[in-house]
Amino acid sequence: MIDYTPEQQAEIRRKQKSRAVVTAVILGGLVILFYAISIAKML
Repeated sequence: MIDYTPEQQAEIRRKQKSRAVVTAVILGGLVILFYAISIAKML
């Protein structure tokens, strides 16, 4: 197991959080896109 300093741990957590936010935004965008496409097909 690798022992990180508290500063390194904080940096790793920050990167993980930013990656999670980007993933959530992309996923949300896809959901909205698929919803819009399905509504457009009904018209």
